[in-house]
Amino acid sequence: MSRLYDSRTTIFSPEGRLYQVEYAMEAIGHAGTCLGIIAEDGVLLAAERRNVHKLLDEGYFSDKIYKLHDNMACSVAGITSDANVLTNELRLIAQRYSLQYQEPIPCEQLVSWLCDIKQAYTQYGGLRPFGVSILYMGWDKHYGFQLYQSDPSGNYGGWKATCIGNNSSAAISMLKQEYKSEGVKLAEAMKLAVKVLSKSLDITKLTHEKVELATLTRDGNSCKITIMTATDVQKLIDEYEADEAKASAEKKEKEKASKS
Repeated sequence: MSRLYDSRTTIFSPEGRLYQVEYAMEAIGHAGTCLGIIAEDGVLLAAERRNVHKLLDEGYFSDKIYKLHDNMACSVAGITSDANVLTNELRLIAQRYSLQYQEPIPCEQLVSWLCDIKQAYTQYGGLRPFGVSILYMGWDKHYGFQLYQSDPSGNYGGWKATCIGNNSSAAISMLKQEYKSEGVKLAEAMKLAVKVLSKSLDITKLTHEKVELATLTRDGNSCKITIMTATDVQKLIDEYEADEAKASAEKKEKEKASKS
């Protein structure tokens, strides 16, 4: 029955559904995982890198995380070519606002303006929805550190911690258990991000080649966006594996003691 209504984005099915929008959401469910976490002293984005090749020049290649403005960055899950178009539009919107008002654009305003464009692509004939979901991290003078998520339908929402892409349900379930809404420092959030990715990604061993990490912090009166180097990411992974090995050894000792 759905085949009668899924060829165009502008036609509702009898159940009130827009199938092309739902298919776009399904495409994101198979994309690489991205997660974001807000801490007291910053925000971080972590993303799974699937396009890993030893011939890629790391200095000129960023697969998942994009800087939008001095106070905002984003991570994408879905069709990368669609993401390139949207991130370029985000940068233009931010620059226009900065030129007109001589101050950085408020985070939610930037997200809202892009979502208006994404919504238009679900309403007009001859267009298809953008097959990409975006996580935004930013800071402004109104609300401080912020984390937003938008999807192909044009919906968006603010989060303390969330995940998009493949295995996002398992990752969100872990974040619900592990994330503390108050008193979380950026260093703790980084460890949590590595832990969640390690347990939710479909890989046997987490390495720096598979993960991209970026942080947004305040340095005096300005924002500082840092995409972490492979060495720093690997150091975080090694620390996590050492902690896991230590916890596993302690658990085995307790089990032996209880049996004896």
